[in-house]
Amino acid sequence: YMLEDSRARVLIVDQALWPQVEASVDKMRHLKHVLVANGAVPGRQSLAPLLEQASAELATEPTSPDDAAFWLYTSGSTGAPKAAVHLHHDIPYVIHHYSQPVLKLTDRDVGFSAAKFPFAYGMGNSLYFCMATGGCAVVQPARPTPEVCFAVLERFRPSVFYGGPPVFNGMLNTYDAWLQGKQNPPAQLPKLDSLRFSVSAGESLPPELFTRWKKHFGTEILDGIGSTEMLHIFISNRLGSVKPGSTGTACPGYDAKLVDEHGQPVQDGEVGALLVKGDSSAPYYWNKHEKSKSTMLGEWVVTGDQFHRDADGYYWYAGRNDDMMKVSGAWVSPIEIENALLGHPAVAECAVVGHADTAGLTKAKAFVVVKPGQTAGEALADALRDHVRQAIAGFKTPQWIEFVPDLPKTATGKIKRFELRK
Repeated sequence: YMLEDSRARVLIVDQALWPQVEASVDKMRHLKHVLVANGAVPGRQSLAPLLEQASAELATEPTSPDDAAFWLYTSGSTGAPKAAVHLHHDIPYVIHHYSQPVLKLTDRDVGFSAAKFPFAYGMGNSLYFCMATGGCAVVQPARPTPEVCFAVLERFRPSVFYGGPPVFNGMLNTYDAWLQGKQNPPAQLPKLDSLRFSVSAGESLPPELFTRWKKHFGTEILDGIGSTEMLHIFISNRLGSVKPGSTGTACPGYDAKLVDEHGQPVQDGEVGALLVKGDSSAPYYWNKHEKSKSTMLGEWVVTGDQFHRDADGYYWYAGRNDDMMKVSGAWVSPIEIENALLGHPAVAECAVVGHADTAGLTKAKAFVVVKPGQTAGEALADALRDHVRQAIAGFKTPQWIEFVPDLPKTATGKIKRFELRK
């Protein structure tokens, strides 16, 4: 999809990944050259000889801060990915307004990011945050399973760990299973005592995960929200002033506002659509003119997220614009229901979407992944409904609970709720 959408003329591919793209490259209309790195493929040009022939001196291109520098594709949590075009000044802006003043990274910090380089979150965590401070990053190619993450954290002892709610949830569930003697526990449980703190983004971090992580490992997780369009995090919690369940306050250099369906600001405590502005924002999407016009509104970028803000300026996630549902005449956030479900000891993961009943009225439907050793069925479904009724308003209780082996997710770990609504 990205090769066709970008109209790329040259593809550089690792030999290990060649089998995944081999069937597609000859179908690309615009692709002219394929270069294979770290190995050879019959009939394809190798990258190594070209690098060997290159000059040892780099002649830099005379660019300006406002020249286009790179594209980043969105994760596709709401459909087909879009290429956000970023400018040369965007990376320095994120460094000076997030990684340095909020995270306060130094040359002594070692970071490990579960998110990979191709994504905005991972690119900052593992690449230019370190370049700015002289610090280090641990980079590993494997899928960030709980076992892989624990092994990396113990072996390399990073001071900062960057993940997302699915990563932290999976690690906590595995750790709890080890405590109970399940899932082949290691001889010695991981301590993670090298960490100063962790960072979460991609989805809202449930307060249950924050509390469990701090209880087990003694450090805080700083939840925040960023986007591919803004390059990195623009609202974040701070060390020592975390409100569990909140996304934090606006980072220096960024402004945020919440508006109603008419574009008018809402009062504190009311849910509204989040708009953000800051000089790291992408000016447009490649080849998506109409989407650019509806997302980049002058200085402001439409995030597609719903929030409310409390009296202290902390933002609280309510869901994506198209995830919100009207039940019994009132707007309901799927995140509130999911957080209630996650408070039950049998629930490993869950996602809530709106679903029409036989009368055409919208009610909440929950998709639930149970923890190992738990029995899915009507008895557990009834217990989960009772649990939700006690935690939040009764009309928000899921009408339907469907037990599933896993949830559909993007490569960055975001739940594909649009697939669950089908």
